[in-house]
Amino acid sequence: MENPKLRIKVFRAVDNVDLCQKYVDGHVRVLAIYGIAMITSAKVHWFEDPDTYVILVESQDGEKLFGGARVQVAKGRYELPLENALKKFDPSVLDLVKENTPMGTGELCGLWNSREVAGLGIGSIYLGRVGVALAMRLRLNTLFALCAPATVKNCMRVGFLVEDRLGDKGGFFYPKEGLVATAVTLHDVQSLTHAETEEREKIFDLCDNPVQEKEDLSPRGKILEIDYNLLLPDYSVATASRIKE
Repeated sequence: MENPKLRIKVFRAVDNVDLCQKYVDGHVRVLAIYGIAMITSAKVHWFEDPDTYVILVESQDGEKLFGGARVQVAKGRYELPLENALKKFDPSVLDLVKENTPMGTGELCGLWNSREVAGLGIGSIYLGRVGVALAMRLRLNTLFALCAPATVKNCMRVGFLVEDRLGDKGGFFYPKEGLVATAVTLHDVQSLTHAETEEREKIFDLCDNPVQEKEDLSPRGKILEIDYNLLLPDYSVATASRIKE
């Protein structure tokens, strides 16, 4: 993809069901490439969840969808995808989420990118940064994720740690035998103590300046031009910006 020009936006799932479906269709196509028919994160009950937020990576004209992710806030209305996926292997995941819910927790889930932007970091580091910045703006204190092997390293870069209280030191055979997923937790969303310094600064910048245009160097050395719009209708800059230490 030559001279990528992208825009990344967020919205509450219930506010645009058509875009939710477009996101799911893209995700399902990517899963099919790996022989995976469906996973818990792709189930569409969250279309009706006012506590689920969708992140989309699009062409600047909005015609093409290159990737996406979700942040689902735990409010007890629906199980987090992590709970649904892992409870049959390790029921303690339910208690772990429950004990974190009163302080504000959720899950970064459903990350994917199309082959067209493969290698540019869209489905890993860029969506990871935006997901954490969105969690900051939603005033969460902790954030869970379930990672494929290729994304564990980038999750660690933005501050997640392997959740060794679950499974085999955080590992599970999921979504099918032969594929390993790793449960991770971001224990300090508002401060990102364990994030790499450069990643922490970029995430803080996205949280504090949710509407911005930026050039960035992709892992493959291409310059990406990205328009960010991380504002939500019910979260103003004044009420949702990062909690200053």
